Amino acid sequence: MADRDPVPLPAEVRAKLAELELELSEGDITQKGYEKKRSKLIGAFFPQAPGMDPSMGQERRTPVTPSSSSRYHRRRSSGSRDERYRSDVHTEAVQAALAKHKERKMAVPMPSKRRSLVVQTSMDAYTPPDTSSGSEGEGQGDGDEEEGGDCEEEDGGGGGGTSSSREGSISMEHWISRAIHGTSSTTTTTSSTASSSSSSTRSGGSGAAGGRLADVLAQHVHISAHHHLRHHRPHHHHKTENHSAPPDVTGYTNSTANAATDGIQVERAPGAGTAAQRQTPKYGNAELMETGDGVPVSSRVSAKIQQLVNTLKRPKRPPLREFFVDDFEELLEVQQPDPNQPKAEGAQMVAMRGEQLGVVTNWPPSLEAALQRWGTISPKAPCLTTMDTNGKPLYVLTYGKLWSRSLKVAYNLLHKLGTKQEPLVRPGDRVALVFPNNDPAAFMTAFYGCLLAEVVPVPIEVPLTRKDAGSQQIGFLLGSCGVTVALTSDACHKGLPKSPTGEIPQFKGWPKVLWFVTESKHLSKPPRDWFPHIKDANQDTAYIEYKTCKDGSVLGVTVMRIAMLTHCQALTQSCSYTEAETIVNVLDFKKDVGLWHAVLTSVMNMMHVISIPYALMKVNPLSWIQKVCQYKAKVACVKSRDMHWALVAHRDQRDINLTSLRMLVVADGSNPWSISSCDAFLNVFQSKGLKPEVICPCASSPEALTVALRRPVEEGSTPPGRGVLSMQGLSHGVIRVDSEEKLSVLTLQDVGSVMPGAMMCAVKPEGVPQLCKADEIGEICVCTVATGTSYYGLAGMTKNTFEVFPTSNNGAPISEFPFTRTGLLGFIGPAGLIFVAGKMDGLMVVGGRRHNADDIVATALAVEPMKFVYRGRIAVFSITVLHDERIVVVAEQRPDSTEEDSFQWMSRVLQAIDGIHQVGVYCLALVPSNTLPKTPLGGIHLSETKQLFLEGALHPCNVLMCPHTCVTNLPKPRQKQPEIGPASVMVGNLVSGKRIAQASGRDLGQIEDNDQARKFLFLSEVLQWRAQTTPDHVLYTLLNSRGTIASSLTCVQLHKRAEKIAGMLAERGHLQDGDHVALVYPPGIDLIVAFYGCLYAGCVPITVRPPHPQNIATTLPTVKMIVEVSRSVCVMTTQLICKLLRSKEASAAVDVRTWPPVMDTDDLPKKKPPLLYKPSNPDTLAYLDFSVSTTGMLAGVKMSHTATSAFCRSIKLQCELYPSREVAICLDPYCGLGFVLWCLCSVYSGHQSILIPPSELEVNPALWLSAVSQYKVRDTFCSYSVMELCTKGLGLQTDSLKSRGLDLSRVRTCVVVAEERPRTALTQSFSKLFKDLGLHPRAVSTSFGCRVNLAICLQPHRLGKLADQGTSGPDPTTVYVDMRALRHDRVRLVERGSPHSLPLMESGKILPGVRIIIANPETKGPMGESHLGEIWVHSGHNASGYFTVYGDEALQSDHFNSRLSFGDTQTVWARTGYLGFLRRTELTDASGERHDALYVVGALEEAMELRGMRYHPIDIETSVIRTHKSITECAVFTWTNLLVVVVELDGSEQEALDLVPLVTNVVLEEHYLIVGVVVVVDIGVIPINSRGEKQRMHLRDGFLADQLDPIYVAYNM
Repeated sequence: MADRDPVPLPAEVRAKLAELELELSEGDITQKGYEKKRSKLIGAFFPQAPGMDPSMGQERRTPVTPSSSSRYHRRRSSGSRDERYRSDVHTEAVQAALAKHKERKMAVPMPSKRRSLVVQTSMDAYTPPDTSSGSEGEGQGDGDEEEGGDCEEEDGGGGGGTSSSREGSISMEHWISRAIHGTSSTTTTTSSTASSSSSSTRSGGSGAAGGRLADVLAQHVHISAHHHLRHHRPHHHHKTENHSAPPDVTGYTNSTANAATDGIQVERAPGAGTAAQRQTPKYGNAELMETGDGVPVSSRVSAKIQQLVNTLKRPKRPPLREFFVDDFEELLEVQQPDPNQPKAEGAQMVAMRGEQLGVVTNWPPSLEAALQRWGTISPKAPCLTTMDTNGKPLYVLTYGKLWSRSLKVAYNLLHKLGTKQEPLVRPGDRVALVFPNNDPAAFMTAFYGCLLAEVVPVPIEVPLTRKDAGSQQIGFLLGSCGVTVALTSDACHKGLPKSPTGEIPQFKGWPKVLWFVTESKHLSKPPRDWFPHIKDANQDTAYIEYKTCKDGSVLGVTVMRIAMLTHCQALTQSCSYTEAETIVNVLDFKKDVGLWHAVLTSVMNMMHVISIPYALMKVNPLSWIQKVCQYKAKVACVKSRDMHWALVAHRDQRDINLTSLRMLVVADGSNPWSISSCDAFLNVFQSKGLKPEVICPCASSPEALTVALRRPVEEGSTPPGRGVLSMQGLSHGVIRVDSEEKLSVLTLQDVGSVMPGAMMCAVKPEGVPQLCKADEIGEICVCTVATGTSYYGLAGMTKNTFEVFPTSNNGAPISEFPFTRTGLLGFIGPAGLIFVAGKMDGLMVVGGRRHNADDIVATALAVEPMKFVYRGRIAVFSITVLHDERIVVVAEQRPDSTEEDSFQWMSRVLQAIDGIHQVGVYCLALVPSNTLPKTPLGGIHLSETKQLFLEGALHPCNVLMCPHTCVTNLPKPRQKQPEIGPASVMVGNLVSGKRIAQASGRDLGQIEDNDQARKFLFLSEVLQWRAQTTPDHVLYTLLNSRGTIASSLTCVQLHKRAEKIAGMLAERGHLQDGDHVALVYPPGIDLIVAFYGCLYAGCVPITVRPPHPQNIATTLPTVKMIVEVSRSVCVMTTQLICKLLRSKEASAAVDVRTWPPVMDTDDLPKKKPPLLYKPSNPDTLAYLDFSVSTTGMLAGVKMSHTATSAFCRSIKLQCELYPSREVAICLDPYCGLGFVLWCLCSVYSGHQSILIPPSELEVNPALWLSAVSQYKVRDTFCSYSVMELCTKGLGLQTDSLKSRGLDLSRVRTCVVVAEERPRTALTQSFSKLFKDLGLHPRAVSTSFGCRVNLAICLQPHRLGKLADQGTSGPDPTTVYVDMRALRHDRVRLVERGSPHSLPLMESGKILPGVRIIIANPETKGPMGESHLGEIWVHSGHNASGYFTVYGDEALQSDHFNSRLSFGDTQTVWARTGYLGFLRRTELTDASGERHDALYVVGALEEAMELRGMRYHPIDIETSVIRTHKSITECAVFTWTNLLVVVVELDGSEQEALDLVPLVTNVVLEEHYLIVGVVVVVDIGVIPINSRGEKQRMHLRDGFLADQLDPIYVAYNM
């Protein structure tokens, strides 16, 4: 603006403004801070700064209005394009690519994030990135691809254009997030319009179009505002946009929800979204569903999923054609070359020779000799001038001083360390040089001191903290080099971290080093007669330069003395250096181009170096140009960044004259993106005397030193070369100059020709080093004396890099001398010019095509670069997932960009990269500013970033994963074959010698037992018989949480109390026989008494879990539902629960007036009933068993008297129960086997049951096991939740329990009662943990029951027999099956530990009288042993049917009476609804017979059909839980064919987003599935039923109804 302002600004104000602009570009100050300070500065001169909104001061949230922003940026538009990466061509290409995408409708659902997570990214929470982390503020000058905080950009004059298009963009969130109520047809119509139109309006369709669209949609659907519905106002410049203000932490409560239907305005009072509102029940209110933070939205989740599904229906990249075989079963697709892809067609290239290295007579024989010569001939000649941060010369080092000080260092190194007999440092030893970037003089002195002492210097960065990113790897390098001494300067030594005793601690990974300060005052003078031996340059190592690899490891490149000298000579010849020339150096002098020109070659030629420290560049970016003028310097060594910064500030300098400059060495000139900096710089400074031929880009690498350098040519000769290459061609490694696609081109500049005395060629990057064709990109190799010779101590890697013999087509080597690989990709162009297209390190091979990290960074930055992310704080790397590399982009986000902005930016970056590079980005993550790990020079530490990403420790604040679009090599979905008929299956099995899978328990008819109870048909009769024959025998003992007996019950007590209950039912309840009675009791003795009371009265009991007093709202409705569904005519309970049912909380949860009569049984009537009811028909109902299945179905099954007695008998025989036995039971007594063991078995078998309510274990986790030990119990039953409580709660207490005498050695069987696949890991850890307390590992086993048959398997083999066989090896009843075969319903046994193996534990021994068969759930045909099928069961204790299931009685009837379609078609089977398989094991049971084991894999209704295969949720969940320590629980389900993964996070909410990529990766790798949605929730959100099983369907419904209050929801694209 300054150049067009009417009032000229004074120079100091202009200087301050320039400084401000730099700070802003660096990210040291926020946009807001910048504007504030700027208006202050200008404010003094103008009454109102033009372009500043008058409201600016008062209105906190008003950002720069579009009009002003475009105006204030126009002044820097000429040169301030983002030079490091963006040529103008590129920006236009990106815009064009984005425009193309608008036609390819792409709607990306925005993730939902909990408010608290948004708040942290608020502006004040972060300091802007500090690029000055390095030693004394050295910034990103490191040769890494990621450099300095370059200046930020708007689109010059086009700024207005972009902003206006943003106004038109109603973000899709606003109107796609709509309720999906309405009829299904409207949903489909709107969703298709929604996805197509969303992208057009978002990316710049006019506001009016958006408005029209909204009207169209409004006819179908409620449009509800997400944060603010932007009103389309015609006056664009008054529009206040919300993108730079920090999110309003108070929550957007006062925003207007615009319900476009019927023009109703729904106003919400400000503050309505506060706590008061949180308590309202969140069900059913779908128009304005609460998200837990008071934002009114339509049912967002389902809308987003619909949107995601629509987006994913878009055609993907063409799938790949061929397959490669992973193991041998699963076919993963492998990239096939596209016949139309470009191929290299040129002739084989010819190796290029550089000019001869002319030997000039007065060239010194070695660098030390040169130093000696200048130090003695012209000691006053200046060698180095160092600047302070004000740009004033700090001091001048003359050649005389350098010589005398180096001598001193050399003498002290050799003679003053260690003792005379045992010197610490001998010639040839390696020493570290640790000098800050603002002290080149001390570094030079130390470096030459080492050369004179014939000691090998290893220059490294100053370690700032003990845990610097990468300093550990530097430590490994020092260790492998055997470094024991570190040279440093006084100031640096003082600045190193110290321990309290004042010693410098050992840095992480470092060897122990002695710190040696090189300042003259600390050194002793060498004696007169001491003189170093100065030899000619030889094959000894001169120095070691460190190099960081792609994976973060640090290697040391050794450079010999002869190579060092030859390299200096080659540079002198190509740069035509002459004595006493002045050279300005901005580069890092410790390595690379800075070291070669400003420390080595300069001394050889007695040049004068003006060293500009990075700290000065930050304060004054023009400083190097000013020094060139001031000293009339002939040469300057800079990076693109330094040219770029100079452009920002150049307007403030009138008197710049660059005519003296004959050569401007651009150190990173080979980076494809430096060309734009060079062009822009020339553009601006040509008027200040800069000649075009002065700009000399060079290419270099740590291994090959200077690879190529453009020579300063005479005026008027040929202009330098340009290559405009097709990006598509490059990705196939082919050079194609023009391309029809103007979008995706890469413009390269040449880096001159081959160095003098060298030979160069390009070889194929992979495999044998074969010469490339002329039109092919390869790795550049050079053959010359002047390269490194090895990686220190790594012979193998050295051979592959430094001893390469390129071969021609016929396989013959092209030279007898070895070449060195440079690590640069490029080609030799016409006229012998060299072009570099990228680095080997930045190469990512995705789907067989090569992409360069730098190119992708550039494309990402060209997307509205500076609004959302910091320049130069962006990392691109690849990770391997599912046998291919996947691209990950990580950028630092500005603290003031809103969620929506950054999300829009992310989706546009994806589209741009897709459009220009034709490659998908797998993951795009934004992290808070200043949080990426830095290299010592302030660049991004790539490998460390990648490591953090893979470990889940990056803590991003935004993540967008695109596995759907990127992963194209998944196995083909399984095509279901037309079903083979059941008959053929059976014949096939017989032919292949496989058994038909069937098995049975012992035959009840053949078991001789003196079972007295068998005489009776009814349990009530058994009880009366026991009350007469053994009245005082104790049947039940109930323990309290202290482990003492709370109450007990003998046969006669039970009988008497049951009679009184029966009397009470008859008298008070006036019940008929056959009436249903709900028993709502806590686990205990009252429940048993009430049950038998009902039998005595002829009523049908239903046991119901009482509501939880702390959680009535969710538990009471279930009680009410069971009471209603079971048609109970009265409820029996205790006084306490009676009060609870009538309480105020209860009436809030359910309608208490509709309860049937409630009777409390605490005080029973005295008189007994006239006579006990005797049922006549054993097939009548004994009781109803109600339970909620894992899919959330409430199902009650009917148990007849016959089945009940048969059941008890079967258990008695299996467990050998008789009256002298004691059994400990720690189970919930409300349904299934738990109820039978708690209430029925003791009465039938007469054994004593020790009852332990599981709820008491929450108070005292050791209760169950101490009871087992105290009562010397042999058999005990528990549930998985009890086992988990013990494992977690007692894990650390086994020793103290042992000392208290807890002994589990008598336990013969410990059975886990379950209706699911056995949890192998839990049972194993339980066994391991309590082995010390005497628990036999084989004692633990599981049972299996389901709704149709409450117990099919129970109780393991007799331990007696087995114990004799020795207990080594894994439990024989665990098998390992191939998980991939299982998805195809096949069972393939594999070895333990083989890939994709899944351990499955047998579900217990089949009960007597039970027959099992495995049937195909679709065809109902019998299946062979090697197949997975539905478990069908036939037994006397099958339930006789469902009591009621809403609406689908017909569907359910075949659960209880199915017949096989082939084979044995007579037997009636019950279908369990579980998938499993049978295996004949090698084990014999007690009777000597082979034993059939049943393996349960999972519930049929929970299994997910994805890609034509069957997946069991538990397998995916197990994988997910393993990925990160913070994931405590996981549940998965599908919705519209998308896999949704819900994880519970135990950690800070910052970690939530780390989990998204990890979860996606592991499910892809292990299950070949793409996760559609990742939901991160708090601990305890995944609902679990009383048996400890996950209720995945409840979770799904809660998620779709927005009731989970998730921390983060990510929708994977």
